[in-house]
Amino acid sequence: MTEDIKKKIRQLAKERDAIIISHYYCVPDIHDVADFVGDSLGLSQEAARSPQKLIIFCGVHFMAETASILCPDKTVILCNIDAGCPMADMITPEALAKRKEELPGVPVLTYVNSSAPVKAISDICCTSANAVKVMQTFQEDRILFTPDRNLAMYTQKFVPDKEILLWPGFCPTHHRVNVKEVKALKKAHPKALTLAHPECQAKVLAEADFIGSTSGIIKTASETDRRELIILTEEGVIYPLKKKNPEKVFLTPKTPMICPNMKKNTLQNILDCLTTNSPIIKVEEDIRILALRAVERMLAVPRD
Repeated sequence: MTEDIKKKIRQLAKERDAIIISHYYCVPDIHDVADFVGDSLGLSQEAARSPQKLIIFCGVHFMAETASILCPDKTVILCNIDAGCPMADMITPEALAKRKEELPGVPVLTYVNSSAPVKAISDICCTSANAVKVMQTFQEDRILFTPDRNLAMYTQKFVPDKEILLWPGFCPTHHRVNVKEVKALKKAHPKALTLAHPECQAKVLAEADFIGSTSGIIKTASETDRRELIILTEEGVIYPLKKKNPEKVFLTPKTPMICPNMKKNTLQNILDCLTTNSPIIKVEEDIRILALRAVERMLAVPRD
């Protein structure tokens, strides 16, 4: 049955000249039918680069919004309309506007894991991979970093001359990592390399040998000579890691690191999207223009 659905999806996507893109955190079956698998911003950039005008986005709501921001001339369809992001929901444009009034002259740096209206009233965006570089571009001494406090605290270590004001948001999946479980894994596997996403809490990051974005974790895990690796991010990355590195052993904490919203995306959802051409995610133009400004400012920050 599963293989039949995959075959139908591939056939219909070809007929409709659609590109299917999936976040790493989606289930393996979706990876198998996707034309491109990546992290949140990478997916939107791929959507913008692709010649196809129909984008089937397997991820969560804010990611599809970012794709709509970057390619307004294309039709962006979210695989499952109920796939949201708890961290993105921890900040609203109204709450941010109020906080900005309390902090006149303080610029706002917003993680891409946020809604389009929040991006629209932010000065610049960042990803988990470039947060430090973006922060270093500010001339101001005080910056409000929203909505992920864990990523903000990690970034603070690299800009001691600045005061980063925190927003009380976090990713429940990464925030729940139990440091005792991490220490137990390290003790049981002393030769293992520990890789963590900066959305984890500081006490967990203190146990890591490498801290980086989802793509950064996959790249580092694939390039290292270590055979055993402790992976501290959403478990969806294990599937592509095993495909790339069948000779390596990937270890995860006892408490599952699973994003329930990413797992809402199914093969049947994709088939329905291709059949009904819905649900379409379209950011209103006035919000899109302002949000695009914040994203483009981020993209203009030089990379290494």
